Amino acid sequence: MAGASLAAELVRLAPNLKIALLEAEDHPGYHSTGRSAAFWEQCYGGPQIVPLTLASGQYLREGGYLNRRGGLYIGREQDGDAFDRFERRFGDSGATFERIGRDRLTAFVPGLRDDWREAIWQPDCADIDVAGLHQDYLALGRRGGVELRTRFRVVAIDRSDKEWSVRSEGGMSLKARNVVNAAGAWADDVARMAGLRALGIAPLRRTVVQVRTDPAPPADMPLVLDINGRFYFKPESGRLWISPHDEVPSDPCDAAPEEMDIATGVERVLNVVEWHLGGVERRWAGLRSFAPDRLPVYGPDPQETTFVWFAGQGGFGIQTAPAAARMTAQRLLGLPRDEMTSSLQPATYDPSRPALTG
Repeated sequence: MAGASLAAELVRLAPNLKIALLEAEDHPGYHSTGRSAAFWEQCYGGPQIVPLTLASGQYLREGGYLNRRGGLYIGREQDGDAFDRFERRFGDSGATFERIGRDRLTAFVPGLRDDWREAIWQPDCADIDVAGLHQDYLALGRRGGVELRTRFRVVAIDRSDKEWSVRSEGGMSLKARNVVNAAGAWADDVARMAGLRALGIAPLRRTVVQVRTDPAPPADMPLVLDINGRFYFKPESGRLWISPHDEVPSDPCDAAPEEMDIATGVERVLNVVEWHLGGVERRWAGLRSFAPDRLPVYGPDPQETTFVWFAGQGGFGIQTAPAAARMTAQRLLGLPRDEMTSSLQPATYDPSRPALTG
Protein backbone atom coordinates (compact mmCIF):
# COMPACT_ATOMS: atom_id res chain seq x y z
CA MET A 1 0.00 0.00 0.00
CA ALA A 2 2.80 2.41 0.87
CA GLY A 3 4.62 2.22 -2.44
CA ALA A 4 1.46 1.99 -4.55
CA SER A 5 -0.22 4.99 -2.91
CA LEU A 6 2.83 7.25 -3.08
CA ALA A 7 3.62 6.30 -6.69
CA ALA A 8 0.01 7.03 -7.69
CA GLU A 9 0.03 10.43 -5.97
CA LEU A 10 3.37 11.39 -7.51
CA VAL A 11 2.25 10.73 -11.08
CA ARG A 12 -1.13 12.33 -10.42
CA LEU A 13 0.60 15.54 -9.38
CA ALA A 14 3.49 15.33 -11.88
CA PRO A 15 2.40 13.27 -14.92
CA ASN A 16 5.83 13.45 -16.58
CA LEU A 17 7.63 11.61 -13.80
CA LYS A 18 9.15 8.22 -14.60
CA ILE A 19 8.60 5.84 -11.68
CA ALA A 20 9.47 2.18 -11.19
CA LEU A 21 7.60 0.40 -8.39
CA LEU A 22 9.74 -2.51 -7.20
CA GLU A 23 8.12 -5.54 -5.58
CA ALA A 24 10.11 -8.48 -4.19
CA GLU A 25 7.21 -10.95 -4.42
CA ASP A 26 5.23 -12.38 -7.32
CA HIS A 27 2.50 -9.80 -6.81
CA PRO A 28 1.99 -6.63 -4.73
CA GLY A 29 0.32 -6.78 -1.34
CA TYR A 30 1.66 -10.17 -0.30
CA HIS A 31 2.83 -9.12 3.15
CA SER A 32 1.20 -6.62 5.56
CA THR A 33 -1.21 -5.03 3.07
CA GLY A 34 -2.79 -8.36 2.22
CA ARG A 35 -3.05 -9.39 5.90
CA SER A 36 -4.75 -6.34 7.36
CA ALA A 37 -7.67 -6.60 9.77
CA ALA A 38 -9.19 -3.95 7.50
CA PHE A 39 -10.68 -1.26 9.70
CA TRP A 40 -10.62 2.54 9.84
CA GLU A 41 -10.63 3.64 13.46
CA GLN A 42 -10.04 7.28 14.28
CA CYS A 43 -7.99 6.80 17.46
CA TYR A 44 -5.87 3.90 16.27
CA GLY A 45 -2.18 4.72 16.57
CA GLY A 46 -2.49 7.61 19.03
CA PRO A 47 -3.29 11.36 18.91
CA GLN A 48 -0.53 12.21 16.44
CA ILE A 49 -1.92 9.69 13.94
CA VAL A 50 -5.48 11.02 14.23
CA PRO A 51 -4.83 13.94 11.81
CA LEU A 52 -3.64 11.53 9.09
CA THR A 53 -6.64 9.26 9.67
CA LEU A 54 -9.19 12.08 9.62
CA ALA A 55 -7.59 13.67 6.56
CA SER A 56 -7.86 10.35 4.72
CA GLY A 57 -11.49 9.81 5.65
CA GLN A 58 -13.18 11.85 2.93
CA TYR A 59 -11.09 10.22 0.18
CA LEU A 60 -11.93 6.77 1.50
CA ARG A 61 -15.64 7.52 1.90
CA GLU A 62 -16.04 9.16 -1.48
CA GLY A 63 -14.16 6.29 -3.13
CA GLY A 64 -16.56 3.77 -1.61
CA TYR A 65 -13.80 2.07 0.42
CA LEU A 66 -15.49 2.44 3.82
CA ASN A 67 -18.49 0.58 5.23
CA ARG A 68 -19.50 2.04 8.59
CA ARG A 69 -19.49 -0.48 11.43
CA GLY A 70 -18.81 1.44 14.62
CA GLY A 71 -16.19 0.62 17.20
CA LEU A 72 -16.12 -0.04 20.93
CA TYR A 73 -13.27 0.11 23.41
CA ILE A 74 -14.64 -1.99 26.28
CA GLY A 75 -13.55 -2.39 29.89
CA ARG A 76 -14.41 -3.70 33.33
CA GLU A 77 -15.32 -1.72 36.42
CA GLN A 78 -11.67 -1.52 37.48
CA ASP A 79 -10.73 0.08 34.15
CA GLY A 80 -12.16 3.51 34.98
CA ASP A 81 -8.69 5.09 35.01
CA ALA A 82 -7.98 3.68 31.54
CA PHE A 83 -11.16 5.27 30.21
CA ASP A 84 -10.27 8.58 31.87
CA ARG A 85 -6.83 8.49 30.24
CA PHE A 86 -8.39 7.72 26.85
CA GLU A 87 -10.72 10.71 27.12
CA ARG A 88 -7.89 13.03 28.15
CA ARG A 89 -5.60 11.71 25.45
CA PHE A 90 -8.03 12.04 22.56
CA GLY A 91 -10.38 14.73 23.82
CA ASP A 92 -8.87 17.51 21.67
CA SER A 93 -7.77 15.31 18.77
CA GLY A 94 -10.84 15.78 16.57
CA ALA A 95 -11.86 12.12 16.86
CA THR A 96 -15.56 11.43 17.44
CA PHE A 97 -16.37 9.27 20.48
CA GLU A 98 -18.46 9.08 23.64
CA ARG A 99 -18.32 7.09 26.86
CA ILE A 100 -21.27 4.74 27.36
CA GLY A 101 -22.48 2.38 30.08
CA ARG A 102 -23.46 -1.25 30.15
CA ASP A 103 -27.06 -0.74 29.02
CA ARG A 104 -25.98 0.58 25.64
CA LEU A 105 -22.96 -1.70 25.46
CA THR A 106 -25.01 -4.91 25.68
CA ALA A 107 -27.21 -3.72 22.83
CA PHE A 108 -24.10 -3.70 20.63
CA VAL A 109 -22.54 -6.97 21.84
CA PRO A 110 -25.03 -9.75 22.64
CA GLY A 111 -23.86 -12.34 25.15
CA LEU A 112 -21.44 -9.93 26.82
CA ARG A 113 -20.26 -11.24 30.19
CA ASP A 114 -21.38 -9.36 33.28
CA ASP A 115 -18.04 -7.87 34.28
CA TRP A 116 -17.71 -5.73 31.13
CA ARG A 117 -19.31 -2.50 32.31
CA GLU A 118 -18.57 0.43 30.01
CA ALA A 119 -17.07 1.46 26.70
CA ILE A 120 -15.87 4.20 24.42
CA TRP A 121 -18.24 4.25 21.43
CA GLN A 122 -16.89 5.42 18.08
CA PRO A 123 -19.78 5.71 15.62
CA ASP A 124 -17.63 6.46 12.58
CA CYS A 125 -15.38 3.38 12.79
CA ALA A 126 -15.63 1.47 9.50
CA ASP A 127 -14.42 -1.54 7.56
CA ILE A 128 -11.97 -0.74 4.76
CA ASP A 129 -11.99 -2.38 1.35
CA VAL A 130 -8.23 -2.85 1.49
CA ALA A 131 -7.95 -4.86 -1.72
CA GLY A 132 -10.07 -2.35 -3.62
CA LEU A 133 -8.05 0.62 -2.39
CA HIS A 134 -4.75 -1.09 -3.14
CA GLN A 135 -5.79 -2.17 -6.64
CA ASP A 136 -7.11 1.29 -7.43
CA TYR A 137 -3.80 2.88 -6.42
CA LEU A 138 -1.96 0.39 -8.62
CA ALA A 139 -4.32 1.19 -11.48
CA LEU A 140 -3.88 4.96 -11.01
CA GLY A 141 -0.14 4.48 -11.10
CA ARG A 142 -0.32 2.25 -14.17
CA ARG A 143 -2.40 4.83 -16.06
CA GLY A 144 0.18 7.45 -15.09
CA GLY A 145 3.02 5.38 -16.49
CA VAL A 146 4.32 3.76 -13.29
CA GLU A 147 6.25 0.61 -14.21
CA LEU A 148 5.57 -2.24 -11.77
CA ARG A 149 8.43 -4.74 -11.53
CA THR A 150 7.63 -7.87 -9.53
CA ARG A 151 10.16 -10.48 -8.37
CA PHE A 152 12.63 -7.63 -7.95
CA ARG A 153 14.17 -8.44 -4.58
CA VAL A 154 16.73 -5.71 -3.98
CA VAL A 155 20.20 -6.85 -2.90
CA ALA A 156 22.33 -3.77 -3.63
CA ILE A 157 21.85 0.00 -3.79
CA ASP A 158 24.79 2.17 -4.81
CA ARG A 159 25.15 5.86 -5.53
CA SER A 160 27.59 7.48 -7.94
CA ASP A 161 27.57 10.41 -10.34
CA LYS A 162 24.40 11.80 -8.72
CA GLU A 163 22.49 8.65 -9.58
CA TRP A 164 21.32 5.56 -7.74
CA SER A 165 21.87 2.06 -9.06
CA VAL A 166 19.50 -0.60 -7.71
CA ARG A 167 20.16 -4.30 -8.35
CA SER A 168 17.97 -7.34 -7.73
CA GLU A 169 19.06 -10.82 -6.67
CA GLY A 170 18.08 -11.99 -10.16
CA GLY A 171 20.65 -9.69 -11.73
CA MET A 172 18.23 -7.02 -12.93
CA SER A 173 19.20 -3.41 -12.37
CA LEU A 174 17.96 0.10 -12.90
CA LYS A 175 19.17 3.62 -12.35
CA ALA A 176 17.26 6.52 -10.81
CA ARG A 177 17.78 10.02 -9.49
CA ASN A 178 15.75 9.29 -6.35
CA VAL A 179 14.96 6.22 -4.27
CA VAL A 180 11.87 5.92 -2.07
CA ASN A 181 12.16 3.47 0.80
CA ALA A 182 8.63 2.04 1.16
CA ALA A 183 9.91 -1.38 2.22
CA GLY A 184 7.86 -1.86 5.40
CA ALA A 185 9.56 -4.36 7.70
CA TRP A 186 12.69 -4.22 5.49
CA ALA A 187 13.01 -0.40 5.61
CA ASP A 188 16.15 -0.32 7.79
CA ASP A 189 17.77 -3.04 5.67
CA VAL A 190 17.15 -0.98 2.54
CA ALA A 191 18.72 2.08 4.16
CA ARG A 192 21.81 0.11 5.14
CA MET A 193 22.14 -1.19 1.56
CA ALA A 194 22.15 2.44 0.43
CA GLY A 195 24.97 3.24 2.87
CA LEU A 196 22.70 5.28 5.15
CA ARG A 197 21.95 5.11 8.85
CA ALA A 198 19.07 2.87 9.90
CA LEU A 199 16.37 4.66 11.91
CA GLY A 200 15.45 1.82 14.22
CA ILE A 201 12.26 0.77 12.44
CA ALA A 202 11.34 -2.50 14.16
CA PRO A 203 8.96 -5.18 12.80
CA LEU A 204 6.43 -6.60 15.27
CA ARG A 205 4.27 -9.64 14.54
CA ARG A 206 0.47 -9.35 14.81
CA THR A 207 -1.77 -12.45 14.72
CA VAL A 208 -5.37 -12.79 13.48
CA VAL A 209 -7.57 -15.90 13.41
CA GLN A 210 -11.00 -16.63 12.00
CA VAL A 211 -13.29 -18.87 14.05
CA ARG A 212 -16.84 -20.18 13.96
CA THR A 213 -19.09 -19.13 16.83
CA ASP A 214 -22.40 -20.28 18.26
CA PRO A 215 -24.38 -18.14 18.01
CA ALA A 216 -22.92 -16.50 14.93
CA PRO A 217 -21.87 -12.90 15.55
CA PRO A 218 -24.37 -10.30 14.33
CA ALA A 219 -23.26 -9.00 10.94
CA ASP A 220 -23.59 -5.41 12.15
CA MET A 221 -21.77 -5.87 15.45
CA PRO A 222 -19.11 -3.19 16.00
CA LEU A 223 -15.40 -3.73 16.09
CA VAL A 224 -14.65 -4.52 19.74
CA LEU A 225 -11.30 -3.57 21.30
CA ASP A 226 -10.00 -3.91 24.85
CA ILE A 227 -9.38 -0.52 26.51
CA ASN A 228 -6.12 -2.05 27.81
CA GLY A 229 -4.99 -3.25 24.38
CA ARG A 230 -5.19 -7.02 24.97
CA PHE A 231 -7.51 -8.07 22.12
CA TYR A 232 -9.87 -7.01 19.38
CA PHE A 233 -12.51 -8.87 17.40
CA LYS A 234 -15.03 -8.19 14.65
CA PRO A 235 -17.56 -10.16 12.59
CA GLU A 236 -16.61 -11.15 9.06
CA SER A 237 -18.84 -13.14 6.67
CA GLY A 238 -20.62 -15.00 9.47
CA ARG A 239 -17.41 -15.74 11.33
CA LEU A 240 -15.38 -13.90 13.96
CA TRP A 241 -11.94 -12.40 13.42
CA ILE A 242 -9.89 -12.35 16.62
CA SER A 243 -6.50 -10.88 17.47
CA PRO A 244 -4.67 -11.02 20.83
CA HIS A 245 -3.31 -7.59 19.91
CA ASP A 246 0.17 -9.09 20.05
CA GLU A 247 3.32 -7.21 19.11
CA VAL A 248 6.10 -9.79 19.03
CA PRO A 249 9.54 -8.60 17.84
CA SER A 250 10.50 -10.30 14.60
CA ASP A 251 13.09 -10.24 11.89
CA PRO A 252 11.72 -9.08 8.53
CA CYS A 253 10.14 -12.21 7.08
CA ASP A 254 7.05 -13.93 5.70
CA ALA A 255 5.34 -13.88 9.10
CA ALA A 256 3.46 -16.92 10.37
CA PRO A 257 1.21 -17.18 13.45
CA GLU A 258 2.34 -18.99 16.57
CA GLU A 259 0.02 -21.48 18.29
CA MET A 260 0.42 -19.74 21.64
CA ASP A 261 -0.72 -16.41 20.20
CA ILE A 262 -3.72 -18.08 18.56
CA ALA A 263 -4.72 -19.73 21.83
CA THR A 264 -4.25 -16.48 23.74
CA GLY A 265 -6.55 -14.58 21.40
CA VAL A 266 -9.30 -17.18 21.62
CA GLU A 267 -9.02 -17.40 25.42
CA ARG A 268 -9.27 -13.64 25.85
CA VAL A 269 -12.43 -13.44 23.75
CA LEU A 270 -14.00 -16.31 25.70
CA ASN A 271 -13.60 -14.10 28.77
CA VAL A 272 -15.64 -11.40 27.03
CA VAL A 273 -18.65 -13.17 25.49
CA GLU A 274 -20.74 -16.19 26.44
CA TRP A 275 -20.47 -17.75 23.01
CA HIS A 276 -19.15 -21.12 21.97
CA LEU A 277 -16.05 -20.63 19.83
CA GLY A 278 -15.53 -23.45 17.34
CA GLY A 279 -12.46 -24.49 15.43
CA VAL A 280 -10.00 -22.06 13.89
CA GLU A 281 -10.74 -21.89 10.17
CA ARG A 282 -7.99 -19.46 9.13
CA ARG A 283 -4.93 -18.01 10.76
CA TRP A 284 -2.40 -15.48 9.59
CA ALA A 285 0.15 -12.99 10.83
CA GLY A 286 1.64 -9.79 9.50
CA LEU A 287 4.47 -7.46 10.48
CA ARG A 288 3.70 -3.99 11.77
CA SER A 289 6.79 -1.78 11.65
CA PHE A 290 7.39 1.08 14.08
CA ALA A 291 10.03 3.76 14.52
CA PRO A 292 11.22 4.26 18.12
CA ASP A 293 8.56 6.93 18.80
CA ARG A 294 5.88 4.87 17.00
CA LEU A 295 5.24 7.62 14.44
CA PRO A 296 5.62 7.07 10.69
CA VAL A 297 8.66 8.32 8.83
CA TYR A 298 7.91 10.44 5.75
CA GLY A 299 10.42 12.53 3.85
CA PRO A 300 14.02 12.86 2.66
CA ASP A 301 16.81 11.25 4.65
CA PRO A 302 18.78 13.83 6.66
CA GLN A 303 22.07 12.56 5.19
CA GLU A 304 20.97 12.19 1.56
CA THR A 305 17.88 14.03 0.31
CA THR A 306 17.53 11.86 -2.81
CA PHE A 307 16.76 8.91 -0.52
CA VAL A 308 13.19 9.26 0.75
CA TRP A 309 11.58 7.41 3.66
CA PHE A 310 7.95 6.30 3.50
CA ALA A 311 7.86 3.68 6.21
CA GLY A 312 7.25 2.92 9.89
CA GLN A 313 3.47 2.98 9.46
CA GLY A 314 2.62 0.46 12.17
CA GLY A 315 -0.92 -0.89 11.95
CA PHE A 316 -2.37 2.35 10.63
CA GLY A 317 -0.67 2.55 7.23
CA ILE A 318 -3.78 1.61 5.26
CA GLN A 319 -6.26 3.87 7.04
CA THR A 320 -3.87 6.84 6.63
CA ALA A 321 -2.61 6.01 3.13
CA PRO A 322 -4.46 8.73 1.16
CA ALA A 323 -3.31 11.67 3.29
CA ALA A 324 0.18 10.31 3.96
CA ALA A 325 0.85 9.66 0.27
CA ARG A 326 -0.48 13.02 -0.89
CA MET A 327 1.34 14.99 1.80
CA THR A 328 4.63 13.27 0.98
CA ALA A 329 4.17 13.65 -2.78
CA GLN A 330 3.45 17.36 -2.38
CA ARG A 331 6.55 17.79 -0.29
CA LEU A 332 8.82 15.91 -2.70
CA LEU A 333 7.49 17.91 -5.65
CA GLY A 334 7.62 21.26 -3.84
CA LEU A 335 3.87 21.76 -4.18
CA PRO A 336 1.57 23.46 -1.67
CA ARG A 337 -0.72 21.38 0.50
CA ASP A 338 -4.36 21.11 -0.56
CA GLU A 339 -7.71 20.66 1.20
CA MET A 340 -6.84 17.09 2.22
CA THR A 341 -3.43 17.89 3.67
CA SER A 342 -3.76 21.48 4.89
CA SER A 343 -4.23 20.44 8.53
CA LEU A 344 -1.19 18.14 8.60
CA GLN A 345 2.24 18.94 10.02
CA PRO A 346 4.89 17.17 7.90
CA ALA A 347 7.62 17.94 10.46
CA THR A 348 5.90 15.56 12.92
CA TYR A 349 6.80 12.63 10.66
CA ASP A 350 10.11 13.86 9.25
CA PRO A 351 13.14 11.52 9.35
CA SER A 352 15.23 14.31 10.89
CA ARG A 353 13.03 14.67 14.00
CA PRO A 354 14.90 14.47 17.32
CA ALA A 355 13.42 11.11 18.31
CA LEU A 356 15.24 9.53 15.35
CA THR A 357 18.44 11.59 15.23
CA GLY A 358 19.08 12.64 18.83
